[in-house]
Amino acid sequence: MAFDAGHPEKVFDTTSLTKICGGFQFTEGPVWHPDGYLLFTDIPANRINRWEPGKGCSLYREPSNNSNGLTFDRKGRLLACEHGTRRVTRTQADGTVVAIAETCEGKRLNSPNDITVSSDGTIYFTDPPYGVASGDREIDFQGVYYIKQDGQVRLGYSGMNRPNGLALSPDEKILYVSDTEAMEVLAFPVLPEGGLGQPKTLGKLDGSGADGMKVDTEGNAYVTGPRGIWVWDARGEWIGLLETPEDPANCAFGGPDSKTLFITARTSLYQVRCLYPGIHPSGW
Repeated sequence: MAFDAGHPEKVFDTTSLTKICGGFQFTEGPVWHPDGYLLFTDIPANRINRWEPGKGCSLYREPSNNSNGLTFDRKGRLLACEHGTRRVTRTQADGTVVAIAETCEGKRLNSPNDITVSSDGTIYFTDPPYGVASGDREIDFQGVYYIKQDGQVRLGYSGMNRPNGLALSPDEKILYVSDTEAMEVLAFPVLPEGGLGQPKTLGKLDGSGADGMKVDTEGNAYVTGPRGIWVWDARGEWIGLLETPEDPANCAFGGPDSKTLFITARTSLYQVRCLYPGIHPSGW
C-alpha cells in the first residue's frame, strides 16, 4: 500500500522550511531559552551549540561529554543527557555541572538519551544503549525513568526495545515515548505519583524508527523520523509528514510566539513556522 503523506499544511506553513546553519556532524537535543536563543548538541563533535536570531551559531560548551537530549528545569537550569558519562546532569546557576542521575538501584545507567520536565518538577528520561558498549552494560533492559523532588531515580517502564524521544501532553496526563526499534510512538498514562501506566500506541512510522518529539498546545505530537516530521493528533489520528532535506533526530518549539519549530537534522539546523504554539519544558 502506498504511503499516505497526509496533510502537513494543517499544522505547518510548509513554504517556510529553511536551513539556518550547517556544517555539523550529528545534531540533536534542541531546546529554546526564554531569553531568545536555542541550544542544541552535536554529539560526535562533543559540543553544545547556541543559535540566536541575527547572530547565528556559536559554541556554548566544549566538551559536552557527548550530550544528546537537553531541556531546562523549573528554575531555568540546563539538564543534559550525557552519552560519554552515562548520566544526566544539571548545570547550576554558577556554572557548576552536577550529576542528578547515574544509577538506578545500584546499577549504572546505559546511555541517557532524551529528557523532559513536568510543571511540578518531575524529570523523565529515556535510557537506551546507543552510547555504551554491550560489555559495559549493567542493566539488561532499556528503561524510561523519572526523578521526583526527592532526587531518587525510579524506573517507570522497562518493556520497550529502544526508548528514545519523549514529550508530555498539554495536561501532563500522558507521556509520549518513541520506540525506535519498534517504529512506533507509545502513549503512557502518567500516574498520580509520577510513574507510568500501561501504554497504548499513538502511531506507527514507515521505513525506520522514531526519534525526538515535541507537542503543541492542541495536543498534536511532532515526531522526528525517516524523511521528516511525522504528526499525529492526541487521538492518534494521522495528520501528515513534513519532509525535510535531511533526516531529523529531534525538534523544539521556540521563537517569541513559540510557533517556530527548530529541527536538528544530521549536519544541519532547520526551522519551520507552525500554526499552533508549542509546549515549553516545565512551563517556565
